[in-house]
Amino acid sequence: MSNVKLDEGLVKGDSVTKLLDSAMDAGDGLLRLTPTWVPRSFLHPGRRIKLHPGDYYRFGADRGGIDERWFGSTTEAANEGRVWHEGLSFCLFEGKKFLLKDAVAERGADLVGESVYSKYERWPVYSKFFDNMGPIPHHMHQSFEDAKLVGQEGKPESYYFPPQLNNVDNNFAYTFMGLEPGTEPADVRRCLENWNAGDNGILDLSRAYRLKRGTGWLIPPGVLHAPGSLCTYEPQWGSDVFGMYQSIVEGRYVPWSLLVKDMPEDKHQDLDFIVGQLDWDKNVDTHFKNSNYLEPVRDEKRSGDGYEDLWIVYGTVDGQQLFSAKELTIQPGAKCTLQDGATSSWITVQGRGRMGSLDLQTPAMIRFGENTTDEVFISHVAATRGVEIENLGSEPLVGLRYFGPNAHSDLPKAGS
Repeated sequence: MSNVKLDEGLVKGDSVTKLLDSAMDAGDGLLRLTPTWVPRSFLHPGRRIKLHPGDYYRFGADRGGIDERWFGSTTEAANEGRVWHEGLSFCLFEGKKFLLKDAVAERGADLVGESVYSKYERWPVYSKFFDNMGPIPHHMHQSFEDAKLVGQEGKPESYYFPPQLNNVDNNFAYTFMGLEPGTEPADVRRCLENWNAGDNGILDLSRAYRLKRGTGWLIPPGVLHAPGSLCTYEPQWGSDVFGMYQSIVEGRYVPWSLLVKDMPEDKHQDLDFIVGQLDWDKNVDTHFKNSNYLEPVRDEKRSGDGYEDLWIVYGTVDGQQLFSAKELTIQPGAKCTLQDGATSSWITVQGRGRMGSLDLQTPAMIRFGENTTDEVFISHVAATRGVEIENLGSEPLVGLRYFGPNAHSDLPKAGS
């Protein structure tokens, strides 16, 4: 096993500006990104994200297996024992790397748009492939208000299940979401009281939905969910806060610390406070699926002869358009011009082609530390100018791309 590190060849400080300018000029506003791998100590990798079988524990067995690949990320992964850049995306140009986070700090308006940068002073969203062998604990992500109590930001998120990464279901292709209508806070409190008695029974209060390839879900903050075992594309807010409310999953104990890690220290044993972080109305919504389930919607304005653009993540969270995503399919020999008018981050999931002057190739297998040609950051400059994409292969060219806040004037409503 080689000792290659993801940050080899990294440029920092004043040298970033010149390298970034050269990369932006050469790519007409497109930036090549390298794979960003993230392990989770409490999960079991599903082995469908193209990583070489020998590399799933390259961060060390004590850190857990790699079951996530993050895209266009300026958000750090909140893992114990993390390497300094964990979760952060690197840009690659002429063999040298620099952080996307540093690039945004240097040329924020050009990369993410003036309106986004002036409000957030960063790229405030990211996406990932989440790939697990089985289900994970029933958990929630804090609201913006609750996360602020510990100096963090809230985390709404969304799911899409790409067929290209789901040749097998793995162990449990169902996700528990929310709580059964009629559930009371005292019922959840009782589960917390039984944390060390074995399975605390919180799934008895919930409902599982079968996961369907080519569809997705919108998950607001404060809503309990126990993601199942389909490989998932997850556009989300740029935060890594969570609280695990299930004590045992597939026979594995979940420590109390993972329940309260993003709660004020003086509240770590306050069961009423912990239950109070749940958005009760959304959890017991009698029409939960109608409110949160997403079928793909064809974008007629951006589809044409030989290509189709689908909305795969859409809708708002508490009335705010925080993130969205699309799936573009281009048939062999066809090409189109993307003119989204807003920054996006692209990952190729099928086929071969080009985006502007950058090659696109879907890898079959990736070694840890190896650079690929499947991931591109489409800056605001490039998105408003227009980017030509062409299929140069013999099968459909398919790419997923996600957007930041208020990117669209014609975003479909959830339930469309």
